[in-house]
Amino acid sequence: MATTLNYDDVEVSIELPAQVFPVRRDTLVRYAGASGDFNPIHWNERVAKSVGLPDVIAHGMLTMAEAARVVTDWIGDPGAIVEYGVRFTKPVVVPDDDRGAEIVVAGKVAEKLEGRRVRIDLTATSQGEKVLARSQMIVQLA
Repeated sequence: MATTLNYDDVEVSIELPAQVFPVRRDTLVRYAGASGDFNPIHWNERVAKSVGLPDVIAHGMLTMAEAARVVTDWIGDPGAIVEYGVRFTKPVVVPDDDRGAEIVVAGKVAEKLEGRRVRIDLTATSQGEKVLARSQMIVQLA
């Protein structure tokens, strides 16, 4: 699959469609199985609180992956990602209820680069708090 998004059609400040990603405890269990990260702070409330966390928290890589989906859904090709980096600022706290938490992600084209590449800046929040900072992705366009 290759992106059909054309570099010439993209302008700086274009906003990508924002998305909301639900995260419940069962999401964390499935992610732990897929990633092999069974750290108990991601599934055991007692352990999470014993190390100073408010409750069980989502895996950082899960948060990062959900943020990336905003870009990959927009460009249509995960293989177009050239670089991706974030700084984790706050954990996504996942309560043990039917609602869990939500990760809200928005993005915008911040810069057009040489070689038909663009830099996209992402904003990810949960419960009104920024959970990722300096979240940037470079993607290759057609």
